[in-house]
Amino acid sequence: MDPILDQARSGQNVLERLAGKIPGFKGYRERELRRDADQLTREHLAGLLEACKKPLNELSVASSRSGDLSGINDLETARKRLDKVTARMRYADRGYSGFFDAVKVDEAALARVYAFDLGLLNGVEAVGGALAGPLPGVAGMIESLGALDALLTEREAILNGFK
Repeated sequence: MDPILDQARSGQNVLERLAGKIPGFKGYRERELRRDADQLTREHLAGLLEACKKPLNELSVASSRSGDLSGINDLETARKRLDKVTARMRYADRGYSGFFDAVKVDEAALARVYAFDLGLLNGVEAVGGALAGPLPGVAGMIESLGALDALLTEREAILNGFK
C-alpha cells in the first residue's frame, strides 16, 4: 500500500473506524484520507523547498562578503521564485469539492492529482540539486523552479477539469 495514505489512516480514532463500517461512509472517508495524504505530501515537498533557502542565503552572503555582486540579481530572482513556488505548493487545492461547489472533483481526477503530487518530488529534488555548484547553479535553480511552477499549473488544470 501507499505509506502516506497509511499514515493518514493511522490517525483515525475508534469512532472513525467504526463509522467506516457504515454503508456509503467508507468511500467518503477514503476520499477524505486521500485528500489528507495529498496535503501531507505537499506539506513535505514545501518543507524541502524551504530547506533550499539556506544554501541560497549562504551563497548571497558569500557573494556580498567577497565583493562579487555580479550574481546578486540572479540570487534574488531565485529567492523570490522559491518563495512563490513554495507557497503554491503548500497552499494548492486539496482536490476537495463541497456539495455546492461549481467544479466537482471526481474520484479519478483525485487519484490522478495524488499520483501527480507524488511525481512533484522529482521537480523539488531538481531545485535542491541545482545549487550543488557555484553561481551557475542559481540559473539552474531558477529554471527548475520555473518547471516546478508549470507542473503546479498543470495540477490546477486537472483539479478544475480542464485536463
